[in-house]
Amino acid sequence: MMSDWETFGPLLHGTARAWRLKLDARLKPMGLSQAKWRTLLHLSLADTTLTQTEVAARLGIEEPTLVNLLHRLEREGWVARRNAPHDRRCKTVHLGKRAHRIIAEINATATKLRNELLADIPKAELQTCMEVLARVRSKADNEDKVFERRVVQPSRSSQNGAPRSITKMRASHRVAG
Repeated sequence: MMSDWETFGPLLHGTARAWRLKLDARLKPMGLSQAKWRTLLHLSLADTTLTQTEVAARLGIEEPTLVNLLHRLEREGWVARRNAPHDRRCKTVHLGKRAHRIIAEINATATKLRNELLADIPKAELQTCMEVLARVRSKADNEDKVFERRVVQPSRSSQNGAPRSITKMRASHRVAG
């Protein structure tokens, strides 16, 4: 039998997935797939105009996957892409007129679902849950930053041109693996 520690990750993932699928089912009659409504929602919540790279990062998908999605969204009038003022090679993504009209419906549907799913949970328990999740996320985000500094952006390279920390990781992996 798995311990509580071992079931935390699968429970967290399963809960998020079930919530998204429930919202997806409610938004489908509006002509919105999960990929579409998630993209529109991220664009509407952004403080500034986002580049394609930033949208991909927020959605947690690769940029080539996003480009195909944006082609469909643009063709259907949900978004418009423009050259970024700071770099013509870079594209920014903007909500189209069609999206502006439906964002309020997406938000209302999401709020209604959230209220339904959380209705029977005492506020104190929900607050504790949110605090724990915020701490886990913060720790995960900070771990990513530490890893990036050590592996992705090392200060010096090894003799073969690979970053030194990656070379060390490969050597230790060969010994361990």
